[in-house]
Amino acid sequence: MSTATDIAHAPEDGFDFGAKVSSSGKLGMWLFLITDAMSFGGLLLGYAILRSGAHHWPDPSTRLGIGFTAVMTFDLILSSVTMVLALSYAQQKNKKLASIFLGLTILGGLLFLSGQVKEYTELITEKGGGLSVDTMWATFFVPTSFHGLHVFSGVTYLSVIFIQTLRGKYTDGPNASANNIEIAGLFWHFVDLVWILVFTFIYLI
Repeated sequence: MSTATDIAHAPEDGFDFGAKVSSSGKLGMWLFLITDAMSFGGLLLGYAILRSGAHHWPDPSTRLGIGFTAVMTFDLILSSVTMVLALSYAQQKNKKLASIFLGLTILGGLLFLSGQVKEYTELITEKGGGLSVDTMWATFFVPTSFHGLHVFSGVTYLSVIFIQTLRGKYTDGPNASANNIEIAGLFWHFVDLVWILVFTFIYLI
């Protein structure tokens, strides 16, 4: 005869509620990323249209610090690697290493934001980028600042995940799941991938 406890924990007709929540969270993030990708696609498409229609387009290397931005790009790529490691260790129930690599991922995002602030300051004060009505400046500041907002959002998001990881939410106990870390990782990898496209189109081409 079944006890009340058995009934409370038994899945209804094989329905796994935990798996359902996990898949729903990932689906929600993927839907968000698809719509967000359309936003970035629109900005890059607008850039391509304006550039192709311009009679003269300045060489980006004469205005932008490509070497410095390449270092920022490498930093962001490394942060994706640490994000992968954070998830891997969380799935292994290793709270210490999962927390360390999440912290390194957040640090990578903060370094990128600091670099972007430095870049903007130099462009506005030394090259007059913020005061110019030049089309190139407009197509530079809009997509890069939009991406910077995503990095800031990602750092905030990961900071919350980091605190919860320190408390053992995703690693302690038999029912602990790293699902939320995986979902946060999807967003962070998307931010990194988009920056590679922005860097290629605006800085290098």
